[in-house]
Amino acid sequence: QVQPVESGGGLVQAGGSLTLSCASSGSGFTINRMGWYQQAPGKQRELVAAITKGGRTSYADSVKGRFTISRDNAKNTVTLQMNSLKPEDTAVYYCNFKVADVSGLYDYDYWGQGTQVTVSS
Repeated sequence: QVQPVESGGGLVQAGGSLTLSCASSGSGFTINRMGWYQQAPGKQRELVAAITKGGRTSYADSVKGRFTISRDNAKNTVTLQMNSLKPEDTAVYYCNFKVADVSGLYDYDYWGQGTQVTVSS
């Protein structure tokens, strides 16, 4: 089963660090891209960081230099290391897997349940 399951998150003071992890217990599928999105109250869900199967990473400008995304293809896991956290990083963070269909032409989206990150000032 593809369903991503997140762990981590919580409450931290500004300047602190947190690590988010996301894993899929299933096998037999290809996750082309793993990503983390954030959604603050009253705002749209936005991409924070993503990593391709080949290891190419991308980051939102707001987190560059502070967040690091990594993945383990053998374990179908993705990790987001968040350093120098700011109050504006407060949001629910969602894990996303883009899984290839059997033809390899399309990706299906799978979402985790979300985990709350709260940064106090």
